[in-house]
Amino acid sequence: LANNLSKRKPGDDAGLEDFELDGGAGVTGPYEKLNWDGKKMRSVSIAARDEQGKPSYLLCINLSTAMFEDARNALDMFLSVTRLQPQPQELFKDDWQEKINTFLHDWLRRENAALGALSREQKRRLVSDLYHQGAFKAKSAADYIANVLSMGRATVYKHLRELKQE
Repeated sequence: LANNLSKRKPGDDAGLEDFELDGGAGVTGPYEKLNWDGKKMRSVSIAARDEQGKPSYLLCINLSTAMFEDARNALDMFLSVTRLQPQPQELFKDDWQEKINTFLHDWLRRENAALGALSREQKRRLVSDLYHQGAFKAKSAADYIANVLSMGRATVYKHLRELKQE
């Protein structure tokens, strides 16, 4: 037995007295089982037949789903909307990056656009809209926006110069 989940040994009674090997398909499953430790498993059983077509042995493949269930439970707990609290205003009142991110994704939603697929013209318009919202007042905002939009800093500064001349 490889990677034995069931704690059975070769020759142990498998409890297959009522299992019908003669009729039906050679593959049963996947089906759910409860393991000796109380953890759920998914199993597939394959009936191997001899040359006359009679079942000669049963190959069972078991997969413990406990780690997947633990991961799902952790994700459910982390992503649960009912547990979310609003951002504390006093903590995020000066978070200019958060404000830029919020504006950016609202803009993308309005334009029905994806960040990674923006054209040069769309990026120029977005920089303009960010400028008119005051996003470039924060120190290093131009660098941050250039990085987020995958633009060169020089290009962002060029757009800003043009906007200031208007």
